[in-house]
Amino acid sequence: MSTDYKFEGWMGDDVSSSEGKMVWREFQPKAWEETDVDIKVTHSGICGSDLHTLRSGWGATEYPCVVGHEIVGVAVRVGSEAEGGIKVGDIVGVGAQSDACLGRDGPCSTCNAGLPQYCKSGVITYNSRHRNKDKSYGGYALYHRAPSHFVVKIPKGVEPEYAAPLMCGGITVYSPLKFHNTGPGKKVGIVGVGGLGHFAVLFAKAFGADEVVGISRRENKRADAINLGCDDYIATSDDADWVKKNSERFDLIISTVSSDDMPFNEYVALLKHEGTLVQVGAPEAPIKLNPMSLIYGRKNVTGSGIGSPDEIRDMLQLAADKQIKPWVEKRPMKDANQAIVDLEAGKPRFRYVLVNDS
Repeated sequence: MSTDYKFEGWMGDDVSSSEGKMVWREFQPKAWEETDVDIKVTHSGICGSDLHTLRSGWGATEYPCVVGHEIVGVAVRVGSEAEGGIKVGDIVGVGAQSDACLGRDGPCSTCNAGLPQYCKSGVITYNSRHRNKDKSYGGYALYHRAPSHFVVKIPKGVEPEYAAPLMCGGITVYSPLKFHNTGPGKKVGIVGVGGLGHFAVLFAKAFGADEVVGISRRENKRADAINLGCDDYIATSDDADWVKKNSERFDLIISTVSSDDMPFNEYVALLKHEGTLVQVGAPEAPIKLNPMSLIYGRKNVTGSGIGSPDEIRDMLQLAADKQIKPWVEKRPMKDANQAIVDLEAGKPRFRYVLVNDS
């Protein structure tokens, strides 16, 4: 069945595309299956992962590549076997994952546990291969095609410009905050008050944590952190005694930074006895960890990925119920190249969302 619309988007052809040299052109989406949904993209969040991928920072990218995995739009075609009760005209979203084995390829402990985001056969929304071996293309585009299992309805009360960055940035921190029982009685530190970290502040407050503290390098982020809802702020480069002053302060730390020269062992020193540091930022090179920083205090260091479609639904409903509004700046889709250059320069406060004029 042919469609009356074309799949066109911002194509990265090589490493230079990360410098604002993407090219707009038509691409071929995955072959249509009756389990799929076609989405007319209205909003596409810009995530740091887009830059890592465009410049092959996490390994060789399979060019050409259309990035963007914080996708919101209107369902314009829904397969006869689609899941989730999605109908043409629904406002829907897709995050960083667009497929997994879901037990179809044999026993899978993570899919069977309702955690398809950790499936070894999982498919990333771009720069990956669908189960039928077709390439996956992302949301810097006019249209997006995705398997319906990973398409979620956007609830009323969440505007599309807010929903888009929640699909990856939001769920990346919501999932570990929920898993580690953030709520009353917990003191939480958020490393990196930026594109990821500001979501963590908003959700930690929504979960009712006793204390939420922003942690970043410079004092000039303090006002933003307090305006987001932080109870306190730590500037690691502007206070020589920051570790001593805050030793054993936190039950949980969410580290959103992707720098490989972060003071990781010092962050661990801020944990209480049996406290946990969750790393969600993904550096392009290894970081150093002194095991002794864990041994004394029986402290825990772990990681967390994105979230399952069910977790995304729960997160979106919480955002609707609590009227959570991420700090976003809308940019025209036609200005995507300049937007990623500005992201690399650290200009957004705190997320850019590309908007299709139509």
